[in-house]
Amino acid sequence: MAMRTDPVLTLAQWFSPSFPIGAFAYSHGLEQAIADGRIVDAATLSDWIETVLRQGSGHNDAVFLAAAYHGDAVQIDAYARAFMASKERVMEADLQGDAFCKITTSLTGYDLRGLTYPVAVGRAACLADLPLHLTISMYLQALVSSLVSVGVRLIPIGQTEGHQIIATFAPLCSQIAEIAKAGDLATLTSTAFLSDIAAMRHETLTTRVFRT
Repeated sequence: MAMRTDPVLTLAQWFSPSFPIGAFAYSHGLEQAIADGRIVDAATLSDWIETVLRQGSGHNDAVFLAAAYHGDAVQIDAYARAFMASKERVMEADLQGDAFCKITTSLTGYDLRGLTYPVAVGRAACLADLPLHLTISMYLQALVSSLVSVGVRLIPIGQTEGHQIIATFAPLCSQIAEIAKAGDLATLTSTAFLSDIAAMRHETLTTRVFRT
């Protein structure tokens, strides 16, 4: 039986870098973009992240999370897999989702299995009766933090610059959460083409630190 606790503390644990889903191992195609010379400093990294949030997988993950919160997670998961633009993107969502399902099931007793990461989070948040807007906001902030961590390691930029970027995007994470919380699959879209192409090309990058 899951213990009741403050929703903020539960979500802080789920989205902590120490939560064992292996987020540190994935760059979401960002490693390829840095290798290509498209991202060279904090400003270009911020532009890249903003595009992912507004027009790419950040927005879509938020919608899938909300849809799973409201509806049939298995059906939503199939839709999510079909909508992802590359093999590596599916692998990233699948492996992180599997890890999230396993650790969250062991902590809560919920029956979570076979779900991609955003769908697994949405289903778990529903079962735990966590506030949806806050869940999406913190999910997106975790995504921003993960991408910034890639930039800190590879560009490189300093830790202070990295945290300035994370702080800058906090209002946008909340704004996207408000837009996405209805879970309307008709709002899915992706015009973050460079991000998708970088994720596709990363598979053949000669020297790689990250899995995607």
